[in-house]
Amino acid sequence: MTMPVIDKSVARGFGRSLRRLGRPAGGAAVAWVPLAAVICGLFTGALASRAAWETSRPQPDRAEAGAILTEVFPGHDLGDIDIPPALFVVYGHALRLNTVKTLVLGDGGEYQESATGAAAFGAPPVPAEQIVAVARERLTGAGWRVYDPQVTEGITCDDKVCATPRAITNTAVVARRGDTILNASISTQTLAESTYLSVELHRAPPPAVIPAGVLGTLLGAVAGWVVFGWISRRVEERRRRGTVNVLFGVAVVLWWLPVLLAAPQLLWHHLGEPHPAWHPAWEWLGQPAASLFFLVGAGCALLALALAAGARRDTTVEAPVA
Repeated sequence: MTMPVIDKSVARGFGRSLRRLGRPAGGAAVAWVPLAAVICGLFTGALASRAAWETSRPQPDRAEAGAILTEVFPGHDLGDIDIPPALFVVYGHALRLNTVKTLVLGDGGEYQESATGAAAFGAPPVPAEQIVAVARERLTGAGWRVYDPQVTEGITCDDKVCATPRAITNTAVVARRGDTILNASISTQTLAESTYLSVELHRAPPPAVIPAGVLGTLLGAVAGWVVFGWISRRVEERRRRGTVNVLFGVAVVLWWLPVLLAAPQLLWHHLGEPHPAWHPAWEWLGQPAASLFFLVGAGCALLALALAAGARRDTTVEAPVA
């Protein structure tokens, strides 16, 4: 069987095209193109992981939560069990069009995974240490993985004037079984209108979150490298090139600044207390708390893209002088 013969010049041209694909032009583009590609990959990965969250089971209903609470905290009146309206909420409400303003204008950090909750009010019927010990014993016996409790100290007051402040302690108990996470807070306070026991149950990230995030990050980074590299080579006229570089420089700064602020804080937070599951990927990018930064940066990037798309390469060739 005769194999087709490929012209060497065509092969060389194809190889040059592959090498040029996404390659940034010189100057400032050498810096902002890789940074833009990486952050685009991270944003895409976070979006893909959020989509994968939709494969999660709903938060525990009243029957499931009631069975857990009765088993772990016997003898405590936890009252009505609060069932969340959605998997992710903003100030306890499902995301709606009228809550977009809340996300963009400074309160995006309130977008978080919901939880099924319950609370007991008044003075503890038994010492708080006993509540913690019984809960840990029952959780362990029921197959939960129980983390070391975290104890913090605080101050409470019997009146608004706070003439006689009293020291109290709060103990956080965290446990996980399967895809369900339990967070409980046990306090030594004795005020009738305050809670001495509050419990939240929520789901851990479903298995699809990690592969979806990794794949989304890789695809997004490749796409960002190709697009931004093309833009940097597309613009040849000096004045327009300078405008595009400034726009993309602003976009890269606005996209990366929340990451540089949020990621170290979240890492310190994770190292400081037990976490059966890590915070969602978008929170490590400072989103949607800093969504206004993202939107302004996206506007700058789109404007630069429009300038590059409207640019025409100078293909005229001067005639040689006789």
